[in-house]
Amino acid sequence: MSDAAGDAILVTYAISGPDPAGTAEAIRVEQTIEFPYDLAPAWIQEQVVGRIVETQGSQVTIAYNPGVVGGDVVQFLNLLWGNVSLFTGVRIVDIQIPDSALAIFPGPRFGVTGLRALFDAPTRPLLCTALKPMGLSPLELAGYARTLAEAGFDMIKDDHGLANQPWAPWAERVRVVAAAVREVADATGRHSVYMPTLNVPADRLFDAAHEAKAAGAGALLVLPGVTGFDAMRVLAADDELGLPIMSHPSFLGSHVVNAGQGISHGLLIGLINRLAGADLCIFPNYGGRFSFSPDECRDIQQRCTQDLGGLRASWPTPGGGMTLDRIDEMLAFYGNDLTLLIGGALHRGDLAENARAMVEAVRDR
Repeated sequence: MSDAAGDAILVTYAISGPDPAGTAEAIRVEQTIEFPYDLAPAWIQEQVVGRIVETQGSQVTIAYNPGVVGGDVVQFLNLLWGNVSLFTGVRIVDIQIPDSALAIFPGPRFGVTGLRALFDAPTRPLLCTALKPMGLSPLELAGYARTLAEAGFDMIKDDHGLANQPWAPWAERVRVVAAAVREVADATGRHSVYMPTLNVPADRLFDAAHEAKAAGAGALLVLPGVTGFDAMRVLAADDELGLPIMSHPSFLGSHVVNAGQGISHGLLIGLINRLAGADLCIFPNYGGRFSFSPDECRDIQQRCTQDLGGLRASWPTPGGGMTLDRIDEMLAFYGNDLTLLIGGALHRGDLAENARAMVEAVRDR
């Protein structure tokens, strides 16, 4: 390993408990060789095992040789949070990746600039909503989608829990809803897209993505906490597929909500999603029905958009119980590089009227 910190992957851990130094020693070995350190050959001790490069109170930064990752996103994730995930009182609070190691990550295919071009939205926020509730038929969901597309929404996504339930089987739902949205787009000239969820078994994931595109879907909703970040990476890198990808945080919450354990909000929901190819990253906005704070949401936004050696920025997409009366507040907090995601609240009253009001709120921004 080079002595230059810039050549290493730097991971900073916040360690609680009486012996942060001892825990850090265990981490640097456990996350690499998982073998008695004193029995390892000298060159492995020096070049493969992580090195503690900085200690500030309970925070310890370990430098890892990029060779440990082996050019593989799966092993990158394993290095970050493999066996150390079994430790108590450890939280990853920072990750720094050298430019030399960024090449293994595709990043978003479209990102902020690409989706602005796709939706002819040079400055305004993007608009997204979710088809709800579970239990409606494909035709009923398609009726909602038609109304939302007519109002001018950019993206109309499945709710993340819509899978292959008997009320709206996956293939039928995708076909019927995609056709409704496409008809409106053809009639109006506006580029609204339907985004089905790839909440399908692993052996169906990639075929389902291509089937969705063939049916007319214009984007995809992926649950990387369920299907895997590397599966999302494969979808993002598929030139034949070539669709925008939105990441949903289902199954990821337990990694972030405990302040003394896991991975920080910005790193998991912002940075890792972005590295794995998410064009848009959903997360619970502060003041909604989940417990994220303004600082945690700001951290996610910053990790979605920070300079990363040329990787495109992802769209922060805060949701989780948002309402029309919070649009101005959200734009003041996040700025215009934002996807406004309001779902169930649009159904309080007249859906078409509420949808038009949401579109009008951002039309000239």
